[in-house]
Amino acid sequence: MRTDKRNPDDLRDVKIEIDTNLYAEGSTIIHMGETKVLCTATVEDSVPPFLRDTGTGWVTAEYSMLPRSTKERMRRDSVRGKIGGRSHEIQRLIGRVLRSVVDFNLLGEKSIVIDCDVLQADGGTRTASITGAFVALKLAVNKLIEEGLVEKDPLLDYVAAVSVGVVKGELLLDLNYEEDSSADVDMNIAMTGAGKFVEIQGTAEENPFDKNELQGLLGIAEKGIGELITAQAEIFNK
Repeated sequence: MRTDKRNPDDLRDVKIEIDTNLYAEGSTIIHMGETKVLCTATVEDSVPPFLRDTGTGWVTAEYSMLPRSTKERMRRDSVRGKIGGRSHEIQRLIGRVLRSVVDFNLLGEKSIVIDCDVLQADGGTRTASITGAFVALKLAVNKLIEEGLVEKDPLLDYVAAVSVGVVKGELLLDLNYEEDSSADVDMNIAMTGAGKFVEIQGTAEENPFDKNELQGLLGIAEKGIGELITAQAEIFNK
C-alpha cells in the first residue's frame, strides 16, 4: 500500500472539468490527485510559414508552471527572460503527442494552440497536461464542426499519458512527487485509444532495469491510460 493508500497499479483520483475558461474555444482543468493543470485551446486562422498555402493545419502547445504551483515559489519565465529547458522540452512533447492523432488535411489551414498551465504540482505534470490537452483540443474541434468551419472530425483517436516507475523494487502507476523523487526508474508513456504507443520516455535514475521490468511498466501504463481515455470519452459520450 502506498502513502496515499493506492495499490501499485492504481491511478490517483482523476477529475476532468470542462469549459473552465470563458474565452477559449476549448478548456479544461485536469486533476490527477493533487496535480492540477489548466489546459486551453485557441483556434487561429493562420499556420506557421512552412504550411502557408498548403491547405493543412497545425497543432502546437505551450507549457508553464505558475510560481506557487510548487512548495517554493518559482520565478516566471517572463521575468527570467527565457523559457527554461524543461518547459521547452515538455511543450514540444505535448505538441508531438497531440499531432499524432490529427488529420491536418481535414483541419484545414488553421492552427490550434494548446496552453498548459500547471496550477499545482505533485508529480506527473507533463502526463496530466497531455491528457487534459487532448480534451481541450477535442472541445475546440467540436466547436469548429458545430460552426461549420470544419466538415469532418480531424481527430483520428483519443490520446492520453501517464507516468510509471520502479520505487524500492516495486512497479508503480501514476507517481506522485514523493514517489517520483525516489524512483529507481522513471517513465512517461503516451498511447492512443487503439493501444498504440506515441511516446516512451524512460530513464534509470539509480539502478538499470531489465526487460521484464520494462514489460511490466508498459503493462501497467497501458492499464492506466485505458482508464484515462475512458474518463475522456465519458465527457463526449454523455
